[in-house]
Formats: sequence, structure tokens, C-alpha cells
Amino acid sequence: MLNEHHATATCMDPAAPIVAGILGRTTRNARILILGNPLANRKDPVRVAEEMTMVDLLSHGRLEVGFVRGVPYEVSAVNSKPVLMSERMWEAIELIQKAWTTHDGPFNWEGRFFQHRQVNIWPRPYQQPHPPTWVTALTPGSAARIADNGSVLATFLTGYEGTRKIFQAYRDRLVETGRPSAADDRFAYAALVYTGKTGAEGLEGARKLMWYIKANKVPPQFVMPPGYVPYHVRAAILRGERSAYDFKSMSLEDLINEGIVFAGSPSTVRGQIEKFYDRVGGFGHLLLMGQAGFLEHDETVKGIRTFAEQVKLALAGLGTGSPSASDTTTPQSQTRRPLPCRRHTETHRRAKGQGLSLEYTNRGLICWVDKGVTGGPNSLGEIRGIHRDFAGCADPRHHHKELPSNGNRSAGFRRKDKVVEYGCWRRHAWEQ
Repeated sequence: MLNEHHATATCMDPAAPIVAGILGRTTRNARILILGNPLANRKDPVRVAEEMTMVDLLSHGRLEVGFVRGVPYEVSAVNSKPVLMSERMWEAIELIQKAWTTHDGPFNWEGRFFQHRQVNIWPRPYQQPHPPTWVTALTPGSAARIADNGSVLATFLTGYEGTRKIFQAYRDRLVETGRPSAADDRFAYAALVYTGKTGAEGLEGARKLMWYIKANKVPPQFVMPPGYVPYHVRAAILRGERSAYDFKSMSLEDLINEGIVFAGSPSTVRGQIEKFYDRVGGFGHLLLMGQAGFLEHDETVKGIRTFAEQVKLALAGLGTGSPSASDTTTPQSQTRRPLPCRRHTETHRRAKGQGLSLEYTNRGLICWVDKGVTGGPNSLGEIRGIHRDFAGCADPRHHHKELPSNGNRSAGFRRKDKVVEYGCWRRHAWEQ
């Protein structure tokens, strides 16, 4: 992920498309996300459409295009206006998407904020009809428009409760408009993350990251310019009420407890992320901020590598990443493991009571028939009942698949030696 900011020491990338273009030619497989283009502070959205098209071509279709409104202290730096920034951003998004997808000649644009006599970009994006889009939101009120646009919703340092409300507003909008429920890959969360070999090492790395939220000193007249936030929010600030983003008064332990920082040993970080996933209703993208402040280069690389090697694989059952068919030879230690269906805890207990052991693997849910159990009501009959329970699962995060019948065994499960498999898969779990 790349981002772009101006007039601040917390981000040294004032031109994200340039860096993205370089990555497009120096990498081969990774997706490249720009999160994002600060559209409300850009004078020419058509230029943004052209820049993103070039990066998409250079990367052979690996670009994900993120749009952001822009932070308040950049308004004066780029001689922009703090009022109606959301409206400007959305008009720019509409113009960019039309520029990407119009193939029958030039069109003109006479909008509220942008006017173009002729829009006719060349070349076209590699990905058709256009690259995937992401839009950030820090409040629930911004989520509906993102859902309407079909974009991924990304939020940043909003913690358990703030994130849950924002994601739920997106889901509610889909229900309100009669569209299918959102998969986990429609949601992204950015957090400060440092993973150490030990808990102490992880916490020490996180303390060095705290510079990002503790030392970004901006004069008060530029922190919240008039019109940047809704009037009721500004009134609360003037009354002296604490902002949800007043992190400077919080300790590292407070930030971890709020779900703003994930830090510690690999097992601790994994548990923190799993807890966050459950509390917010699921999400598919974790954006790691693991490089800031007083972290040296080698410490940054070590934290990211430790996360990749010891946390990421253990979390493979979360989210909606789906491996390609060519990945079926991946070693067992690197396979995606679907999580238990929490709606069926009682079923799991009942199975255990009948001499059956349940195991979640890359092939789905496997039921082991304990030694000595060969038939009758306590084995295959019980398995049929369990299968019926799972087949009736209504959880949208799970995909249910009837396995073919095997000889005289019932359809819906099959038995091989002492193993019976039946179908309760997370939607994007591997199926072999």
C-alpha cells in the first residue's frame, strides 16, 4: 500500500503515482494499492485518471485505486478549500470512472466543481472496465455512498467500536437497496502493527511506532479548518470534548485495548486480530503500518517479516483470499484453514459426546470416527444429523457443498477408512 500526503513529516511520499509506477516494473505478482489519491485537493481529476491508467498498464493490471478526501492540514498547503470536500471528491470519482469507461468518443463535463470541454483519455486501463476502487471513511455517514459505488471501504485507526459502526453502515446500505450482502473483501482496516519474536520485543517496536501519532505537531489553526467537519463535530471540539482521534493522551496499552495498535509476540498479535475480526463483523484486508517513527530499517523489516512468517499464515482462514487452482500443492503448513462455524458450537459438543472428533483443514470440516465406532446410532446416524445441521447453516460467511454419495453411504458426506467429511466451508476456503 502507498499513500500520499503533503506538508507533513509523517509521510515522505508526495507523489504516490511515481512510486507505484516504479513498483509496477520492479515487482511481478503483488497487488499495488494507492490509498490514496487526495481528490478534493487535486485540481484535475482527468489527470488522476490518466496517471492511474499508466500505473495499471505498467503493472499489467495489478493496480487497486484508492480515493481519499485529504487530511485537514493539507488544505492550506495546496491552496484548497475546506468546505464541500466530500462533494468535490465524489464528483471527481464519477468523472474519473466515466473517463476510464467511455469508449465511444470524447465527452464534455460540466459539473459543480470541475469543467472539461473534452475528456478522451488514451491509453485505456489494463483492467476492464476499470481497476478496483477503494474509498476511505472515518464515520458511518460516509459508508452509504461507498457501498453505492461498489468500492472497497477502508478505515484507519478507528478501533473496535468506530470500525464496527462504519462497516455496519455499509452492510445496512446494501440491505436497504436490495443488493447481496458484502463479502469480507469489501472491508479494510489500517492499524499500527509490530510483531516481535517475543512479547517484549513486539511492544518495544510498537512504542517506537507511537511517534506517528504522538509527534505530528500541527498548529491548531490548521488542524480543523472551518467547514472540514460537520458543524456538530466542530461544536463538540469547541466545547472541549475529546476527539476520537486524540491519541496523544492514550498509552500504548490503551491503544492496544481499543484495537488501534496490534503488538506483541506472534501469538498475541494473531489473537488481537482475530478478536478485532469478530468484534467488527469481519473484514478482508489488514493494512499494516509497521514503518514509522524511531524504527530503524532493520527493525522495520524484522517486524514485517515476523508478521508474514508467523502471523499471516495462521490468519489465512480469515478474510476472503482464495488461492488459485495452481496452489493446490502448497504444503500443509502453508494451507488456508477455514475457521469453525460458530453457529454450531452445540453441534460440535454433541459430536464429541458421540465419539466423533471434528477437525478443520484445508479440505473443509473432517469428522474423525473414534476407534471402535463402526456403525449404528452413535456413528453414521449421528454424522447424518450433524451434516443436516451444517447444511442448514444460514451464515453468509460459509459456503455449503454436498459431497457425492459413496456406495451405500448417504449423499452429503463420504467415509474413507475412519474419516467422514461433510460440508461446512468458509466461502473461499480451498475445495479439493
